[in-house]
Amino acid sequence: MNVLTRTLALSALALALSFNANAAPSQAPAAASNVGIQQTSSYITTRDGVQLYYKDWGPRNGPVVTFSHGWPLSSDSWESQMLFLASQGYRVVAHDRRGHGRSSQPWDGNDMDHYADDLAAVIETLDLKDVTLVGFSTGGGEVARYIGRHGTSRVKKAVLVSAVPPLMLKTASNPGGLPIEVFDGLRKASIENRSQLYLDIASGPFYGFNRPGAKPSQGLIQSFWAQGMQGGHKNTYDSIAAFSATDFREDLKKFDVPTLVIHGDDDQVVPIDAAGRSSAKLIKGAQLIVYPGAPHGLTDTHKDRLNQDLLTFLRK
Repeated sequence: MNVLTRTLALSALALALSFNANAAPSQAPAAASNVGIQQTSSYITTRDGVQLYYKDWGPRNGPVVTFSHGWPLSSDSWESQMLFLASQGYRVVAHDRRGHGRSSQPWDGNDMDHYADDLAAVIETLDLKDVTLVGFSTGGGEVARYIGRHGTSRVKKAVLVSAVPPLMLKTASNPGGLPIEVFDGLRKASIENRSQLYLDIASGPFYGFNRPGAKPSQGLIQSFWAQGMQGGHKNTYDSIAAFSATDFREDLKKFDVPTLVIHGDDDQVVPIDAAGRSSAKLIKGAQLIVYPGAPHGLTDTHKDRLNQDLLTFLRK
C-alpha cells in the first residue's frame, strides 16, 4: 500500500469513526421519544391494489359520519364540516376517491361501482357501524351506489348535498337531464387545458361567482384548482362519465334509512329540479331542504347553515 492509498484509507476510517461517534448520542433520544406512541396509517389498500388516503378525525367512540367528495376535489373540500362535527363529538371519516387527491391514480376502475366499493373498503377496514353517509355532488352518487350495492347494514342515515342522482344525462327516460354536449364540452376542455377548466369552473358557476353582484373569493378558487390538479388527468377525465351518465334511480329506491337531501335552487352545475327534487321523490320518506339562491358549492358558501342542518339531522 503506497503512501497516498494509506492516507486515504486512514482518512476514511477516521471520518467513519467520527460520524458514528457523533450519531450515537442523537439516536438514543430519538428512540426514547417514540416510547408509548402508536403510529397509524392514513392509507387503505383495496382488493385491486389501489391506495386510498383517508382522514379520521374526532373521538374514536363518537357517532360516525363519513364524507364523500365531489369532482374533481378531494376530502379537503369537507374540512369545514369535518372540523365542526368533530368538535361536537362525532367521529368523521373522509377519503380521497381513487384517482383524486392523495390516493392512487389507477388507469382503470374510474366508475361508480368502484367508487362505491372503495367507500365500502374504508367502512369495513375501519369497522365503522351505524354510519351516517354524507355525499356531495359526485360523492352523492357514490353514496347512492354504495347503498345500492352494499345495503344499509352499517348505515344509520344518509345525506345528499348538491348531489348528482338520480341521473344527470338527458335520455329518453330522463328528459329533464342535461344534453350530452354539456359533458362532451367538459371532456374537450379537460383534454385541451384542464388547469384552465378548473379555474373557469371555480371562478364561475361552481360558487355562483358569475352572478351579478357576487364577490369572488380567490381563496376558494385557488383551493378548488389545487385540489383538482392534484387528481390524475385520466381519472378526473373518466369521472365525468361516471358522474353524468350513471343511472342511480334504482339505487335510490333501495334507501331504507332516514335521508336528508340538501340542494341550492341556483345550482348551475347540478340543477335542483333534475337532481335534488327528483331524488327526494324517489327516496321513501326523504326530507328535502332547499337553500334559496345557493350555488352548487354550498358546502363553502353556505357552510354555517349546512353545518347546523347536518348537526340537527344527526341528533334526531
